Amino acid sequence: MSAPLTSRTSGTDPGSVPRFYTVPQAARLVGTAPVTLYRAIRDGEFPALRIRGRLIIPARAIDAMIEAAISEKAVVDVAEWVSGEPTSWSPSRIPAARGGER
Repeated sequence: MSAPLTSRTSGTDPGSVPRFYTVPQAARLVGTAPVTLYRAIRDGEFPALRIRGRLIIPARAIDAMIEAAISEKAVVDVAEWVSGEPTSWSPSRIPAARGGER
């Protein structure tokens, strides 16, 4: 059995809110398959950090996307959100971490 998502932290106590998610954890949160999320990350359509080949998703990125959808009462197209194209969200909420090799 896998650990609950709230126990995955970046070195803080187990009861705290996670700062990062693995791709499979983030995929469960957004209701998609991990392979779909890996493809979106590869194509520059979903924010992630790469550390020596391992991809992690900042919890703040997911929280900001959810907040944008709720506050704007609109669909947030994550691909546009990451690319900086005009949409119903505010690009100042979270910077798109892009660049380097995919």
